[in-house]
Amino acid sequence: MNSGKTENPGKLFVVATPIGNLSDITERALETLRSVDLIAAEDTRHSKTLLQHYGIKSPMVSLHEHNEASQIDQLIRRLQQGSSVALISDAGTPLISDPGSRLIAAVHEAGLQPVPIPGPSAVSCMLSVAGQPVDRFCFEGFLPSRGSARRKRLQELVREIRTLVFYESSHRILDSIADMKDTLGPTRSCTVGRELTKRFETLYRGALTDVLQRMAEDPNASRGEFVVVIAGAEGNAEESVENGRQIMDVLLTELPVSQSANLAARISGARKKLLYEYGLKKKPK
Repeated sequence: MNSGKTENPGKLFVVATPIGNLSDITERALETLRSVDLIAAEDTRHSKTLLQHYGIKSPMVSLHEHNEASQIDQLIRRLQQGSSVALISDAGTPLISDPGSRLIAAVHEAGLQPVPIPGPSAVSCMLSVAGQPVDRFCFEGFLPSRGSARRKRLQELVREIRTLVFYESSHRILDSIADMKDTLGPTRSCTVGRELTKRFETLYRGALTDVLQRMAEDPNASRGEFVVVIAGAEGNAEESVENGRQIMDVLLTELPVSQSANLAARISGARKKLLYEYGLKKKPK
């Protein structure tokens, strides 16, 4: 019985597209979008603008959070039959607060390998101009839309010493900044990017209380798309290391040194290298 599979299965290309300025696309991305048999787009109406701009005529199918599960079997079948497929989101790198994770998991489970076509990302774009420490950061995506749930999540992040990165929508941005000020503290350093790479790109930087005031007074501050970068808590390095060591003592009873150090660093905020060296002394290879 023919399963529909071929000895030369197609490839799923995960293609990053511009976050605003249509010129911010790589030659490789354009070549891929022109050559594939099918483009799976988060919103075909939105992506049509990009494709028309570059004269790309590859057929599209929608793949969004409401139909991803139902589309997976069809797309996997197309790949197994030898078709090439490009996955794109409305803007930026797919899967970063966008649909597609279930499809990628299914591709791996089917014994296929997705191919990344790197390019724009609102996270890296904003971090490059935020003026905050970026050697370690914590990407939180969109906070909960309801105020109580949003404040609860922020409360859980009060002691996070890594730089915090959030996405936010135009109709919630001022409420979210106000909750950040009240929860994380009015003097916490913050940078808000609005409409990155677009005509009205704007950066607001300063203490949370100052940023909130500037944005409240700016009639355009509630328009567009936003990325918020906030400095991490001023953690006590010695306390973090001590907490990390205590966590390591527990993890080392069940896990290897490297895995224990990785988990302990994520929980405590201490440097992984220090915890790894501690673990080697406690539990030599």
